[in-house]
Amino acid sequence: MSRLSHSEIHMVHRIGWLRAAVLGANDGLVSTASLVVGVAAAGSGKPEVMIAGLAGLMAGAMSMAAGEYVSVSSQTDAEQADLARESRELEETPEAELEELTRIYVERGLDRDLAEKVAVQLTERDALGSHARDELGISETVAARPIQAALVSALTFAVGAVLPLIVVMLVPEAQIAPLVAGSTILGLAVLGGLGASAGGAGIVRGAARVTLWGALAMAATAGVGALFGVAVG
Repeated sequence: MSRLSHSEIHMVHRIGWLRAAVLGANDGLVSTASLVVGVAAAGSGKPEVMIAGLAGLMAGAMSMAAGEYVSVSSQTDAEQADLARESRELEETPEAELEELTRIYVERGLDRDLAEKVAVQLTERDALGSHARDELGISETVAARPIQAALVSALTFAVGAVLPLIVVMLVPEAQIAPLVAGSTILGLAVLGGLGASAGGAGIVRGAARVTLWGALAMAATAGVGALFGVAVG
């Protein structure tokens, strides 16, 4: 007898690394480009702009990694605490836990007899796994992975931050601010579209919302740079 394989790929399978990757690349591009535009608008030369951009890349990548690690670790701690409590309850009050699982399946549309049979069979096979999945909403697919999130965030932040730095190296000093801003807007549109596509959302909407906030960030830092550049000058 041949075995059927489950070949469907659902978006939820990607949610752990996809979220970290999209946030990392977007933040790397926006924050580094905004920093570069702000320093350039203040009248700084290309070496100063480049140093500021490189410093922003390093600081941002480490900050993203640390932030993701702490955030996802907190989620992991909460999941482990819930699983430990559920394990104790299964040992101390197995009948109550079986009834709880039965009610969950009844609420999902099964009749009482069938729900009870399903609950019994799943409990006999993997009681904790069944309660983790159906009561707590914890599964291997969406389980928190702190190290994975940290590494992906740092790497994608650095990748996103490279674009404005490449532009700084290639363009004349007087055109750094406008050309970095223009290339960043284009990069954000592409990034937003790719992220939306990978997540199963609308490409145009994803690109538009990322581009809007990126443009506002660069406009704000350019204004600050120009204001303080004039004041210092």
